[in-house]
Amino acid sequence: MNLAADSHGFLSPTGVEITFLLVGLFTFGAALVTVTTRQLVHAALWLVVTLGGIAVEYLLLTAEFIAWVQVLIYVGSVVVLLLFGLMLTRAPIGRSPDADSGNRWVALAVAVVAAAALIWVVVDAFRTTWIDLDGAPAGSTEVTGEALFQNWVLPFEALSVLLLAALVGAIVLSRKAKADTTPATRGGAAQADKEGAR
Repeated sequence: MNLAADSHGFLSPTGVEITFLLVGLFTFGAALVTVTTRQLVHAALWLVVTLGGIAVEYLLLTAEFIAWVQVLIYVGSVVVLLLFGLMLTRAPIGRSPDADSGNRWVALAVAVVAAAALIWVVVDAFRTTWIDLDGAPAGSTEVTGEALFQNWVLPFEALSVLLLAALVGAIVLSRKAKADTTPATRGGAAQADKEGAR
């Protein structure tokens, strides 16, 4: 049994590791399409695919609680909120020239530097961290729920307030746009009635 464990290495991956790599590549491709498409609705839908791929990665890591939170909150709530915001602010459905910028290479450089810094910080922080396999699984519902509702209640609630503020802001912007167009529409209709009466 120890020989089998010792023979498993980088050149002999398991099925879970191969699936993890394939799903990760697909998720990375969906994320690239999300940030490069010029259609806002398509970007939101590709964001659903990206977040769903991340949830599958969590499942492959046996972190089922985080996976279902990813599906329920991010896929089920955040993306729906984004779609409502797009509809309420009357964003263009087709290709939008405003969705593109001439600073793509600068943005790419900043993204690469930020990703490298994040990877370095995570690796440095967890370099000597080991998972206790004899205890409760680190990604189980019990362990994650206790950590979330004991230590992270305030950030969790702050995020919910932020999402609510974004939705209220979208409603306010849509009502202002409607109020600005209503008098012009009424004036045009009244002018048309006068000309028709003549």
